[in-house]
Amino acid sequence: MHISSSAFVTNAEIPSQFTCQGTDRSPPLSFAEIPVGARSLTLIVDDPDAPDPAAPKMTWVHWVLYNLPPQTTGLVEAIAPRELPPGTLEGLNDWKRTGYRGPCPPVGRHRYVHKLYALDVVLPDLNKPTKAALEKAMHGHILAHAVLVGTYQKK
Repeated sequence: MHISSSAFVTNAEIPSQFTCQGTDRSPPLSFAEIPVGARSLTLIVDDPDAPDPAAPKMTWVHWVLYNLPPQTTGLVEAIAPRELPPGTLEGLNDWKRTGYRGPCPPVGRHRYVHKLYALDVVLPDLNKPTKAALEKAMHGHILAHAVLVGTYQKK
């Protein structure tokens, strides 16, 4: 399984338009090689370097999507909730909201990890779950996963 973006390559800087210093819109993402037998996809974007990469204390969650249809080949740039593939549900980010919120690190260069999971089930409606609640529901159902890491430091 593979996740990529036409906006940045793995371990490279995320362009500022996808951050709080730009228009804070979601980057375009492409999905490939989804395994046979996948019934849904999950996307979690988080920052394991919060608040300071020199002394990280938590992982800050930026975006949570689940139950994307397995035939989904990606998400367009600046995707609106109404444009998400049919059946896709949203979870809460660490701003206690649904939707994408881009990089906005208080200090230093942070990593932003885009994790795509293929599941052997379609999850029930978890009523806007947190990342932790979603990961608990996914447990035992992950067929494959892929990771895309981008970095960002405020200018």
